[in-house]
Amino acid sequence: MKNNEILSIKNLRKIYHTETSETVAVDDFSFSLSNGEFIAIVGPSGCGKSTILSILANLENKSSGSIKIKENYKLGYMLQSDSLFEWRNILDNCLLGLEINKNLSKENINYVLGLLKTYGLKDFINSHPSNLSGGMRQRVSLIRTLATKPDILLLDEPFSALDYQTRLAVSDDVYRIIKKEKKSVIMVTHDLAEAISMADKVIVLSKRPCSIKKIIPIKIENKSTPIENRKSKEFSKYYEEIWKEIDLNV
Repeated sequence: MKNNEILSIKNLRKIYHTETSETVAVDDFSFSLSNGEFIAIVGPSGCGKSTILSILANLENKSSGSIKIKENYKLGYMLQSDSLFEWRNILDNCLLGLEINKNLSKENINYVLGLLKTYGLKDFINSHPSNLSGGMRQRVSLIRTLATKPDILLLDEPFSALDYQTRLAVSDDVYRIIKKEKKSVIMVTHDLAEAISMADKVIVLSKRPCSIKKIIPIKIENKSTPIENRKSKEFSKYYEEIWKEIDLNV
């Protein structure tokens, strides 16, 4: 791995086997993530985007290839839905990962309380998820992921369950939190505008079996929040470029 790299994937391959056949889902997938970098992965529906995150999160096994993570670096996985437990209050939901890892120390609890306070949820720690808006629930989901202090966040369609207006506002919220907490990110999304407005680099995948078709660095002058980035002069150029790459594979 190079000096600034914290994650390196080389020649990743995933094959699903049945009794009578095999299906190649991911083929010869290679890329690296640098410290502080935000990468978005886009591609045709069903091409295998989420499979890549599942492999990185150890929810699925790779068939071949190598995955190297910088020593002592941890990954946190934020699912498509917020997956909050309705019978647990907000604080207890945020502490779930620490409980599972048997790391529920006073220091870590105070860290989570600090996150809830910093990101506007202090008054809701004893509330239950049903009392929160969709955007607030998504913030809770992110804080639960941050509670275990991961260095790399894996975001799988993190805003897909939200309506368009809420989605815009929450993407701003989540982006600010990620930058303030200085996390590196790999995000899978089908929303090209979301990818361009949030990421430093967009990886465009081919249809299944997916491989990397193109890697596009996103260079927006005076880069700001996702909502503001959508107003930039560069935005439409990137949107058209990425759309053409994906459209060729539909």
